[in-house]
Order: sequence, then C-alpha cells, then structure tokens
Amino acid sequence: PIRGLSPPLATAITLLRKRSQAATRASGSGVLTQTARERGEGGKGEGGEGGGGDEQPYTSLEDLVRRVPELTLPQLEAMATAGVFEESLGLSRREAMWAVGAAVQAGPERLEGIVVGQVAPRLPGMEPMEQSVADLWATGVSPDGHPTRFLRDELAAKGVVTAQQLWDCEPRSKVLVAGVVTHRQRPMTAQGVTFMNLEDETGLINIVVSKGCWARYRKVARGAPALLIRGRLERSEGVINISAEELTPLPVGAAGVSRDFR
Repeated sequence: PIRGLSPPLATAITLLRKRSQAATRASGSGVLTQTARERGEGGKGEGGEGGGGDEQPYTSLEDLVRRVPELTLPQLEAMATAGVFEESLGLSRREAMWAVGAAVQAGPERLEGIVVGQVAPRLPGMEPMEQSVADLWATGVSPDGHPTRFLRDELAAKGVVTAQQLWDCEPRSKVLVAGVVTHRQRPMTAQGVTFMNLEDETGLINIVVSKGCWARYRKVARGAPALLIRGRLERSEGVINISAEELTPLPVGAAGVSRDFR
C-alpha cells in the first residue's frame, strides 16, 4: 500500500500504475493488450500499426471505467475527493463525486454512451477548509493548509494553544489543545492507558489518556476524527505530553482516517 493515502485511493493508484506499466511494456514489444484488441486499436503483433489503447489518455470517467473495469465505486469516489479528475478531465471535485456514481455503471460489456446521470447540476465549489479536509482524508496531507488553520481564530478565542506554543507553557499547567487525530495506540504493557496524537497546522501533540478518562469519554475518544482536549502539560527529557482530562469533538468535517489499535 501507498503510505498516507486512504485505502481506496492507494488501491486505485496501484491498479492504474500496474495497467500503465503493462501497457508500456506491451507497446514497446509490439504486443497489443487485451483492451486494445477489444477496442480495435493498433495492429496485430510486431508489425501492427500504432500502440495499444491502454497507454492513451483517458477522455472521460466512462472511458476510464470501461478501460479499467476493476475500479470500484469507493476507489473512484476517493479519486474524485482527492481532485484527481480536476486537471485530467476538467471536473471539479464535487462534479466528479456526482459523476462517478453513474460512470461506475459503464464497462466493456456495455455499449458506449448509454450511461446517464454523469452531468452534475450546478454545484458550489469547495470552501478552502472543505478542500483541505478532502485532501487530508484522501492523501494524508493537505498542501493548501491544515484544517485547523481555518479555525485558528475561533480556537484562539477559546484559549487553545498550538503544538508549537506548548513549548512556551509551564510544566504542570492546564492547557487546551485541538487537532486532527492521527493515531490511537494502547500497548499491552500500558495497563489500559491510551496514547493519541493530534495534528494541527504547526505540528503533532502527544496525548496520554488514562483508563478512567477513556471510559468517561469512550465514544468521543474512539470515533471523533478531530478533538478538542483539555489536560495537564507534562514535560520530560525534551518531550511534551498532555495528560487528558476532557475530550470534546472538534468539527472539521470528515478528516483523515487515523491509524488505530485494534
């Protein structure tokens, strides 16, 4: 798997890479791929005219689904969410997310051009925060800004400090932090203690959740993609941990999928 990407997107990209590599090898050796033969493109064998169809650019979502029928709806939705079709097909993220539901009905066994419902109605573009959340969910990174950046004024008004500002706080002081959950871990040797990582636009925050605190906020602790946490700052050997006392969901939309214990 490709680290950082959502599983559907990672699988889709791996599949497309393999198809592209296979098409390149086939074109270089003069051997046509099955897709090219079905589409009637290129010659037959080393003396054929032109290359196969799989190395040609995809012209539409329907063309993509017909030529790569292994792609599933969740994989296509992940690609649309990540903005894969913006430059390649000229579809905005919302337009693509609308269209893939219809395009997935296409396939080599169906006639071309009969799939309906691919043209989206006029849809508003994503707000910067929505796009950031979409990037984070699909790819694990947000090149245009972390979701918490768009909430920083509101968070600062509540007294929330960033990961970077924690270094200016006194040890044992009460602090309020916020961020997207990236990890939840409970080692067998931790006697019920859960370790979490929050990420804001300035860095990572280590969170220690006691067994009692976890039990008190279990639903939020397990399920919220982003959290607002009040706790006590602990500093030891150059490492800062926050001992959690209160956990509250942070509304940032469908943030990235955290790497959790099982």
